[in-house]
Amino acid sequence: MRAILPLLYCLFSLPTAFAAPALNPELISKLTGLKGSLNEKEGVYKVMLPRGDIGATAHGVKLTPGLGLTAWAAFQKTGNGYMMMGDTVLTEDQVNSVMSVALENGLEVTALHNHFFGDTPKVMFMHIGGMGTQEALAAAVGKVYAKLKETMGGKGEFPEAKIDPANSKLDTAKIEEAIGAKGELKDGVFKVTIGRKTKMHGFEAGNAIGVNTWAAFAGSDQEAVVDGDFAMLETELQGVLKKLRAANINIVAIHNHMTQENPRIMFLHFWGIGAAAELAKGVKVALDTQKK
Repeated sequence: MRAILPLLYCLFSLPTAFAAPALNPELISKLTGLKGSLNEKEGVYKVMLPRGDIGATAHGVKLTPGLGLTAWAAFQKTGNGYMMMGDTVLTEDQVNSVMSVALENGLEVTALHNHFFGDTPKVMFMHIGGMGTQEALAAAVGKVYAKLKETMGGKGEFPEAKIDPANSKLDTAKIEEAIGAKGELKDGVFKVTIGRKTKMHGFEAGNAIGVNTWAAFAGSDQEAVVDGDFAMLETELQGVLKKLRAANINIVAIHNHMTQENPRIMFLHFWGIGAAAELAKGVKVALDTQKK
């Protein structure tokens, strides 16, 4: 019995021994480069960056940080680790360079959308999240905000090209070969569609009703545009994001098209400029990350 008591003591002490230390606001602020505030009741430390520099208006209304132009990241202790969630306020030209930094540093990008109509310049909102140590999470957030600050004032990038689908001259066979699926050429646009299946209200929903991934190409073999939409399970989103960004294909929206479907399907809209075959290969690599 005497031999068992120390063992029991150790077993009952494990949760305490392995519990993560409390949030360190000073450390988080130092690593993120942002000031914050602690919500003691909920145990959340939130850092913020007001985007008053954008100077956006929406239908004549000046958009100030208080009207929703404040980027933030919130940290919370989760027992043996930490969780971070945030909303990053970006102009269109900043989105993809900042997104790449988030993905490269172990964070997840969970949504990308607009909050306004008629806003000039256009403002986008990129939601991020992650699990891990507070040091790693705060350091990753710090890199995201460093890139945000670096690309302020129109210093971001978004590819452009003068392409009219009416003048398209594409080797569609090469696109099909690269993607591994057949397509259809209509009005100068070559479109490949790959269906998926889910259930809505107990009934199967598939390709014809809108549960699909598609990629539409226009232009020439040397300079083309690809415009499309990925249909993904939630568990597939991060893999698709990483591969598309690695192929220099831009992400323009991440959201849902339906509610109450099972399994849940997320949709990701993308846009890229480049050689047609290379764009098709980028789409194919992203497709290959999805479960079969």
